[in-house]
Amino acid sequence: MKNIIFIILLLSFFFSCSKKVDKIQKPNIIFFLADDLGYGEVGVYGQQKIKTPNIDLLAKNGMMFTQHYTGAPVCAPARYVFLTGKHTGHAFVRGNDEWAERGDVWDYTKASLDPSLEGQLPIPNTTITLGKQLKESGYKTSIFGKWGLGAPKTDGVPNLQGFDYFYGYNCQRQAHNLYPGHLWENIYKDTLNNPIVPPRTKLDTNLDPYLETSYDKFNQQDYAPEKIHKKAISFIKENKNEPFFMYYASPLPHLPLQAPKKFIDEYRKIFGDEEPYLGNKGYFPNRYPRASYAAMITYLDFQLGELIETLKEEGIYENTIIIFSSDNGPTYTGGVDFDFFESSKPFGNGYGRTKGFVYEGGIRVPLIASWPNKIKPGTKSNHISAFYDLMPTICDLSGVKPPSNIDGISFKSALLGKEQKKHEFLYWEFPSYKGQQAVRMGKWKGIRKNIFKGNLKVELYNLETDIAEQNDISSQNPEIVKEIEKIMIKEHEPSTNDRFKFTELGDVKK
Repeated sequence: MKNIIFIILLLSFFFSCSKKVDKIQKPNIIFFLADDLGYGEVGVYGQQKIKTPNIDLLAKNGMMFTQHYTGAPVCAPARYVFLTGKHTGHAFVRGNDEWAERGDVWDYTKASLDPSLEGQLPIPNTTITLGKQLKESGYKTSIFGKWGLGAPKTDGVPNLQGFDYFYGYNCQRQAHNLYPGHLWENIYKDTLNNPIVPPRTKLDTNLDPYLETSYDKFNQQDYAPEKIHKKAISFIKENKNEPFFMYYASPLPHLPLQAPKKFIDEYRKIFGDEEPYLGNKGYFPNRYPRASYAAMITYLDFQLGELIETLKEEGIYENTIIIFSSDNGPTYTGGVDFDFFESSKPFGNGYGRTKGFVYEGGIRVPLIASWPNKIKPGTKSNHISAFYDLMPTICDLSGVKPPSNIDGISFKSALLGKEQKKHEFLYWEFPSYKGQQAVRMGKWKGIRKNIFKGNLKVELYNLETDIAEQNDISSQNPEIVKEIEKIMIKEHEPSTNDRFKFTELGDVKK
């Protein structure tokens, strides 16, 4: 009898240990997403003026992708594509929908006080997200930063979309101030020590625009990126003994120009004096616009470095996959000197070519992945991939089966230096900025713009010889154009949301 009891205890111990080992062996995964960071704004991708030592070191210790694309040229659809593995021809979210039928959602003060005016159109509760997939497989899931896929008190909040813990901005509009009146911790408001300053606030007319103190009202007490970052660091420390997924959706370097003074002062020494930016299009004025923008990116880089240092201190760095990217191309407004920084180099720059547009500068983004002892350090990949590949890739890396009805292809093999399955093409559609479609097919890139004005002509570029998309060669390659047109027809599925429909492509509005 004693022997039987001993054997039962031994087997119980063995199986509990086995379970623990299996749990520990699952890699932690961090997806660190910058907001509006251009392809050319990172040192390892060619930036000369802005310092990004930690991002560059991540590339040195891992793999850098040169032909990776976001899912859309603006915030919400890019994030939806990442979380669901569906391109914008099939996605529920295809543009930014501020859900304006609720009332005066663009009144920053009203929305700050009334959650029913905050947030974007919620994604349905039936949505299969990466968060849900990983949570069901035993991961502790979290998001820190900007959400933008469902207003408070709706099915679209992070905690109902697969995330155990959320801290940050629910609403993209509220993120137009990096010193907001509140953030969200799960489904509860976290009131900050900042008076409400609406984004369209200008410099007082009686103040000298050349005095730094004239801008004090725009630099307050609780800096949201710092608050968010501290919560992320705490999450790592509290969950180091179980596998976790962290979606770190930083609000940087999205405008307005607001950064810690210490980082701005470093760039003031480098750039010298500047003409102040006095504010337009809803963004705050700033005394040192170039120094502030560079400081925002370097502060983002500093936070990534601190995150990695925490992983090392807690002894889990070796078992953590870190993926770094940006949600779309750089901005062209709000005081950002995109020519000075060559923000989208080597692609076209400025309005019409970067954020909001399906040219390379708007959708090609940095992608760096690190996994000690698994991903070969200092490697480059020219594998052509997009945000909708990240969901199946992360599932694959964590041993989770992705949904079958997605557009993405796992590029785990590329990460591990093995033979990789390739896309026949990548597809985008964007029902804003007059309506756009794009297809990447090998070296060819086809673009339709101004669709809402009745234009269905396809521009064609050879990216091997014309990376800046300056020479439309559609007339010389009619067969390639026909092939791209077929893809544009096949991959476009009418949206359930009238705001995202293309009547010019045959969609019928309700």
